[in-house]
Amino acid sequence: MTVHVVARLTARPETGAALQTLLLSLIEPTHQEPGCLRYELLHNAADPTDFTFVEEWADTAALDAHFATPHLQAVLAQAPALLAIEPDIRRYTRIG
Repeated sequence: MTVHVVARLTARPETGAALQTLLLSLIEPTHQEPGCLRYELLHNAADPTDFTFVEEWADTAALDAHFATPHLQAVLAQAPALLAIEPDIRRYTRIG
């Protein structure tokens, strides 16, 4: 069963552009990961500080492996200085 993730990140007002650049750096290497079925970064047109990843993974093991990758670990180390609040990361399974 696939795993869906919605990860919302909110930049501080002065760090929106820097956070966007940092988050964009995840897209290419993540698309190359085994089990990555969907990995999209959305930007809220009404709120320049609001970014959301919409993801789909083949299974929990693929998602867990994603969290251990060097590219994600590097972003996780840099992101706190750019964020207004803690990321809101939620896992979902399709029920219909």
